[in-house]
Amino acid sequence: MAAPNSGAPPDIRPARRTVTIIYKICPASLWSEAERTGVFRGSEIDRRDGFIHFSDATQVAETAAKHFAGQIDLLLVSVDATKLSDRLKWEPSRGGALFPHLYGDLRLTSVTRVDPLPLGPDGRHTFPLLDD
Repeated sequence: MAAPNSGAPPDIRPARRTVTIIYKICPASLWSEAERTGVFRGSEIDRRDGFIHFSDATQVAETAAKHFAGQIDLLLVSVDATKLSDRLKWEPSRGGALFPHLYGDLRLTSVTRVDPLPLGPDGRHTFPLLDD
């Protein structure tokens, strides 16, 4: 950063907004297993990649369209990111955007809401009001 009154422009960087709620799209059957055991261990793709994939409020609709198009019986799991400690990493993914990845299991005590994610008449998923 430039010294005060040096005449040089200040070092301006866009501030990264603090995201407290992140989202996981999950088949209802997989979530039922998590509720039974008290922990979500991720989908097959999550386990293959070594982390649980999440999206923030600005990313989740595109995630649904890209990876869950036309699928029924899905749930939108809202998670308090502040409860995940250093196991949550923001890493480049689609188009270089930073996505939240959880290294380890998701304890259900971090979940704030679980909502159905139905298909609308246009074939796209209909989202509840999202927190960001």
